[in-house]
Amino acid sequence: MAGATATVLAMNPVIGLSLGRIAVGTTALANPVLAAKLFQLDAVSNPQVPYVTRLFGSREIALGVATLVAGGKTQRAMIGLGILVDAADAGTGYLAMQDGSISRKTAMTLIGPAVGAVASGFVGLLKR
Repeated sequence: MAGATATVLAMNPVIGLSLGRIAVGTTALANPVLAAKLFQLDAVSNPQVPYVTRLFGSREIALGVATLVAGGKTQRAMIGLGILVDAADAGTGYLAMQDGSISRKTAMTLIGPAVGAVASGFVGLLKR
C-alpha cells in the first residue's frame, strides 16, 4: 500500500504538494515550538515565533485542502496561488538573511523547501 501511495504522489505533484502543505501546516499549528525548531527559528528568545508559526500553519492547511478539493480551472488557480505564496516565502527567507535576522544556514533551510514547492507547483501545472 505504501509503495502504491508513493507512486501516485510521484506521478501527481499536486497531490504530493497539497498533502505536504497539510502535514507541515498541521505540525506548525499543533506544535509551533517544534515547527520553529525544524525551521531553525528561536521560539525561546522570541515568544512571538509560535504565534507566527501557527499563522503559517493555518495558511498551509488552507492552501493544501483547497487545492485538493478544487477541480479544473479552480485547481489551476489554486496551484498558481500556491506558487506565488511559495515564491514569496523564498523571497522572505532571502530578505531575512540579507538583513541579518536569520543566519545563512537557516535561510537555506527556509528557502530550499519554498523553491522546491515552486518547482513542484510548476510541474503540477504542466502535467494538467
